[in-house]
Order: sequence, then C-alpha cells, then structure tokens
Amino acid sequence: CELTPTPTVCGRIDGIASRSVGYGMHAIRVDGNDMAAVYAATKAARELALAESCPVLIEAMTYRVGHHSTSDDSSRYRSIDEIKKWKEDVDPIARFRNYLERERLWSQEEDAQLRSDERLEVLKALEQAETAAKPPLEEMFTDVYDVKLPHLEEQEASMLAHIAKYPDKY
Repeated sequence: CELTPTPTVCGRIDGIASRSVGYGMHAIRVDGNDMAAVYAATKAARELALAESCPVLIEAMTYRVGHHSTSDDSSRYRSIDEIKKWKEDVDPIARFRNYLERERLWSQEEDAQLRSDERLEVLKALEQAETAAKPPLEEMFTDVYDVKLPHLEEQEASMLAHIAKYPDKY
C-alpha cells in the first residue's frame, strides 16, 4: 500500500488490512519503511499461512516519494518540503543502512565501493540495452491487457497513421 499523507487523504484512507476479514483472510499492517518490521511481518505471515493453510494479507504502509505517474505532479497537493522531510527522515534504505552502520555490519567505505561497482554494472547494462534491437512500436499496446481494448486499438491506429504520414521523423 502506498500512502500520500495529506490532511484530506489521511482522513479518508483506512488502508486495506481491515477489509481482509470480508475475504476470510488474516492481515498484518506494518510500517513499510522499516525493513526489519517488514521482514518480521513477512515471516509471521508465512508461518501463519503454513500453519493454518490460509492466505495472509500484508499491508505495508509507506510514503510515495515520487509522482503517481509521468502525468502527475504531486507538488500540486504536497509541498516540496514535505517530500524532502520524508526522504531525509523516513527513507527505508537510509534507515536500514544507518542501522547496519550502528551495528558495525556495514560501513560508508563499503557503501561507496558497492555504489561504484553497481554504477559500472548499470552502465554496462545500459550499453547493452542501447544496442539491442528495438521492439516494434505496436508492442506498446500489448503489455497490459490480454485482449486489446477498443480505445487502445484507436490509439494504435492513430499512431501508425501518424508515422505513415511523417516517416522521416521516425
């Protein structure tokens, strides 16, 4: 579950864990920004599922730092300061890294080395992806639904007509 905590939203959202009863399921709500808590909740859910042969819903409450989509500008309904505060205070990766460093299980030097190594791996993967053959444009209409919906067929036809009209641009 992702939650954008604003006064208007928080007053209406109760999450989904409470709805599990209607489906005959157990549910666990957990702080999704706390990796240790998520691990413990997942472990407990697995044990319960195995012991009782039943489904268990885990609702991990977290904060969506980014926009909902590329067409969403979340700064319209929350301040940049709010997002910055959440990134600085609640970021689950930073919280876990800080825990590991306090326990002397990880260091800033190891972190810097890992980031450097992984950056090289990402660059290598990007280079490979850039040289890979591009899929046909029609593929962008086939990755969500098993049967193409009428509005997608219209969009695809419009796109293909546009490309046919301006082939030198593509």
